[in-house]
Order: sequence, then C-alpha cells, then structure tokens
Amino acid sequence: MPHRVDLNCDLGEGYGPWTPADDASLLEVASSASLACGFHAGDPATMRRTVRLALERGVAIGAHPSLPDLQGFGRRDMAITPEEAYELTLYQVGALHAFVKAAGGRLSHVKPHGALYNQAARDARLAEGIARAVRDFDRGLYLFGLSGSELTAAGERLGMPVMHEAFADRAYQADGKLVPRGQMGAVIHDGEEAAARVLDMVLKGGVKALDGSWLPLRADTVCLHGDHPGALERARTLRAALEAAGIAVAAPTARP
Repeated sequence: MPHRVDLNCDLGEGYGPWTPADDASLLEVASSASLACGFHAGDPATMRRTVRLALERGVAIGAHPSLPDLQGFGRRDMAITPEEAYELTLYQVGALHAFVKAAGGRLSHVKPHGALYNQAARDARLAEGIARAVRDFDRGLYLFGLSGSELTAAGERLGMPVMHEAFADRAYQADGKLVPRGQMGAVIHDGEEAAARVLDMVLKGGVKALDGSWLPLRADTVCLHGDHPGALERARTLRAALEAAGIAVAAPTARP
C-alpha cells in the first residue's frame, strides 16, 4: 500500500487585530487545520474568517479546544476534573461547528491544544473525558492525539476513529513524550532536519529521541506549528520532501 500521511497545522490562533501566523499561505500546504476555539486564542471573527479560508482551499477543518487560558496561550497546566474536560471540550467543539456549518462545511476532527493535549496524553481519566465529549458530539469525528498516548488509547476504547499524531518540529523523549518546551533542543527550527525526521516516522516507523535512542512511532498525521517564526518555509519544505519521497499528503477520509 502506498504511504500516506495527513499534514496538519494549528491555525486561527489570532485575537482581534493580532495574527501570529500566515494562515492563508499555510492552508496552501496543509491537508488539515485545527482551529482555535476561543479559550487559548481565536475569537468569533477569527474563527469565521479561518473557516472560510480553509473551505476555499479544500482543507479539512478540526476543532482545537484548550484549557481556559488566554494569557498563557493554553500552555500552562491546570488541575481539572474529567467532567470539566468533557464540558470545555464539548463547548468549544460546538462553537467552531456553528461557524463551519453556517459556511456549508463539516468538521473533520478534534485535537486538544497545548497543556490540555499534554495532560490528556498522560492522564487516562482526563483523556476519557475529552474522548467522550467528541464521541457524544459526533462519533464520526476523528480524535487526534499524541501517538501512543492515553488520549489515543481512550478514543480506541470508545470505538472512535483515531489519528496518532507526530510532530515535525518537536523533539521526543525516549518514552514517547514531547520534550518540554523550556528544555534545550525541544523545538526543531531547521526545516530540512524536521523533514528528515518526518520521513523516518512515515517510512521507518520511528524517530531518534533526544537521547539518541530509536523511538518506534506511529504517524497518521503530522503537525507543524503555525505560530513559530519560519513556520511557512518549514511547512513547504516538509510537504516537498514528503511528495518527493512518494508519500501522499491527504486529510483523513470523511466518515458518514
């Protein structure tokens, strides 16, 4: 079977006049986009505009729910219960869905953001709360989660379509977790290096961890963050490398 991978970007992360990424150009490269829903970034006007841009370019749209943390961009851990995780996920997915439906589109997936994503990757009860919210909203939505994490495991237990996500621009620890952002070497800025790592993920089923060990890794979808300097150039480099290697870049198949 030919190799195939989804390339997703986290977009719509502006607020008011502030726009940290060139969303329109990134949407020319990505096959899926995870859009902020107002809790870490994004406002109604930004959500509506980014939905329209994604639909115009034929890019699959997903919700990117977060902890309620605008000041910290959703990257600070918070102590929440599984029921609170359920409620804040359902609330944000519903908000984005309203804009997608009004524009004549359809949601494809849900991918938690930042600290919520990382907490759900290691906390089975929190992961189940998020997965239940997605299933109860629409059991046909794909759940994106860190490859091999508690979040993908929770979705699989609930019989949901799951996409194991890998990161082009983040380093991994030997246990499969992402290297914390404050640690040296956590973020990969060189586009060629990031592309080579993704080729290993897709073609060889793994990647070299920060300590030099080989980490087996499933990569159904690969994220390249849109809010980093040089994000567009890295995205273009990555897509070109994938296509040169004969790897099809495509969003997950829409479900009935």
